[in-house]
Amino acid sequence: MDYQQLLIQRRTHPAWRLLAADHAPMIASFLHAAFIAPNVRAMPRQQLAVQLDDHLYRLHDVAGEIVFPKTASSYLDDWASDERGWLRKFYRAGEDDAHYDLASSTEQAIDWLRKLDRCNFIGTESRLMTVFDLLHQIVDGSELDPRARIAALKRKKAEIDVEIAQIGAGRIDLMDATQVRERFLHMAATARELVSDFRAVDQNFRALDRQVREQIATWDGSKGALQQAIFGQRDLISETDEGKSFKAFWDLLMSPARQDELSALLARAAQLAPVRELESDGRLQRIHDDLMEAGQVTQRTVARLSAQLRRYLDDQAWLENRRIMQIMRDIEQRALRMRGQIDERAFMDLAAPAPLLPMPMERSLYAPPFKPKITQQILVDDGEAVSADALFEQVHVDPARLRGNVRRALQTHPQISLADLTATYPLEQGLGELAAYLKLATEDGKAAIDDDQTEMVRWTDQHGRVRVATLPLIIYSA
Repeated sequence: MDYQQLLIQRRTHPAWRLLAADHAPMIASFLHAAFIAPNVRAMPRQQLAVQLDDHLYRLHDVAGEIVFPKTASSYLDDWASDERGWLRKFYRAGEDDAHYDLASSTEQAIDWLRKLDRCNFIGTESRLMTVFDLLHQIVDGSELDPRARIAALKRKKAEIDVEIAQIGAGRIDLMDATQVRERFLHMAATARELVSDFRAVDQNFRALDRQVREQIATWDGSKGALQQAIFGQRDLISETDEGKSFKAFWDLLMSPARQDELSALLARAAQLAPVRELESDGRLQRIHDDLMEAGQVTQRTVARLSAQLRRYLDDQAWLENRRIMQIMRDIEQRALRMRGQIDERAFMDLAAPAPLLPMPMERSLYAPPFKPKITQQILVDDGEAVSADALFEQVHVDPARLRGNVRRALQTHPQISLADLTATYPLEQGLGELAAYLKLATEDGKAAIDDDQTEMVRWTDQHGRVRVATLPLIIYSA
């Protein structure tokens, strides 16, 4: 409540300007009857002008003179101007006729005027109980000690058990007529305030939509930066207390079970005698429909943000595609102009079209060399004669010949397994040659050994018997 701040608000805030206007009674009474009483969110210009004509005619008839000389359309344009800001003028998609909606600040001013009337009944008990209930929800919902929460639930359970026992014994405590009327009026006031609050929520989202349109109109950067700025602002609103509360409200209201429960409760409450004596507003019977309509208006405002961004992206994509096609046509035209003017002889020789870069994962892991352990002792035999024929029967496997087999096989295949290789080039020296192939695979950095899969290698020994060896899957690569 700073003096300078209040001075600025007096000159700029639409609600204050409405209260200080010369024709404030006429304006407030008409806008309340046209928008707030029937809970209308938007109205076509022609329909609203007809209602304003009727309203002015009644006022002139009562006054006996022309008090408001301007036409209804002129008043509407004046109230929707930037200087006043009491109405919001807009055009719906696919329609040429202007529509008007009540501004949030205007509804605040009218609500303040409505509260100036002396209330015949001011309920205090229900509001105090609401304060206690809210405090209990805050304290119990933020309690970290499990034992404290269990104790609170046990106290509630004990109170419920006592009430059940009383009802079973025939003692039923009922609210008197005053308590029923007080709580119903409190509920009705809260419901009306909730409906009116949606205009403020919708106005915040419209402000974001207007800001997005201004950014798109003046944006000269990249699409990614614009998307990040727009979605960042939208996420910022969604993460605020207002955005989180609206999301929780919408999820709760869209539940079919909750809608049926609210309708049933309103119908039962309206049938009570104390409530019928109040002659309450019949609009309360469809307050849930009003809430859903107000929420849908806000959701459509949010959807327009996505549609506006999508339209911008489509326009940018069309412009970029057009620019790409223009560049391609320029290249084709230049190529046609240069045809026959370029010397076809080679003016440079390249050893290779691209450098060969060995990838780190293609290199084999380090294998430590085997170090034999030599015992510094001379074993003395028992003096028996030992045959030396086994020394002269050793088989020498030529690894160069085996490497040649692998290279020849890879000339026609990008990869080949050891089983297919031995089928093409049968083993001539048996198990020794097979062991040499294994050694070549371990030394070749391009070969792969899969221990999870196996393959069988067959060969015929020198006595004509078929031998079969089961080995891990070995694949040689070019």
